[in-house]
Amino acid sequence: MFARLRSDIDCILERDPAARSRWEVLTCYPGLHALFLHRIAHACWGGGFKWLGRFISHLSRFLTGIEIHPGARIGERVFFDHAMGVVVGETAEIGDGCTIYQGVTLGGTSLYKGTKRHPTLGRDVVVGAGAKVLGGFTVGDGAKIGSNAVVTKPVPAGATAVGNPARVIQAEQDAKREEVASKMGFSAYGVTQNDDPLSQAMRGLIDNAAAQEHQIALLWQTLEKLAAAQVNGQGNNLPADAAKNENFSAERINQLLD
Repeated sequence: MFARLRSDIDCILERDPAARSRWEVLTCYPGLHALFLHRIAHACWGGGFKWLGRFISHLSRFLTGIEIHPGARIGERVFFDHAMGVVVGETAEIGDGCTIYQGVTLGGTSLYKGTKRHPTLGRDVVVGAGAKVLGGFTVGDGAKIGSNAVVTKPVPAGATAVGNPARVIQAEQDAKREEVASKMGFSAYGVTQNDDPLSQAMRGLIDNAAAQEHQIALLWQTLEKLAAAQVNGQGNNLPADAAKNENFSAERINQLLD
């Protein structure tokens, strides 16, 4: 038990820059206190002492502001950051290394007892503040749930779910969009973090610009080869400013935002 407690303290020191010492974490972090009390409550629950498990859970909720049902399963090195108002349901499972922020609900959508009503989080999942993950599905390893997202369907490993209702963004799509946006002179997620109409329009513009520039580059490359073949390798008559490569201008995006 003490080895696991030490591991929990170390993971908080790693992930929270505000944490200054083990003593501070041990005495001042309600997320750690909630985990410690939950393990006692979970042991009572599994041993058949249902009322005692619920009472310890209720006491933990009163002391920490974090409500974890004693039947929930929580892995190692889980960090409840601030975590006031977090609710974790009876059949929820939280994998190793997860980070959960304040106001998160791991809830259910079914009223049938004995069924898997609450979500399962894989390893190293991050759930942003105010997010609601509702249902007996799985959130894959390394996935991210955006703040205030409402997730009601599975999230693949490494993907990001944002919005209400949440939509899933694949990690490869995220990386490609960010790369294209950086060539334009701005950060995609510095502007398009939320799901407002401007955000959606910006995403569409970025993806469309990337596709068009790629096609234009391919066309110029093809024209260059044809021209070279016509003059038997002695050069070509293409304009000097022909866009043979994919180039982006920051002025384009700035004009759209003005």
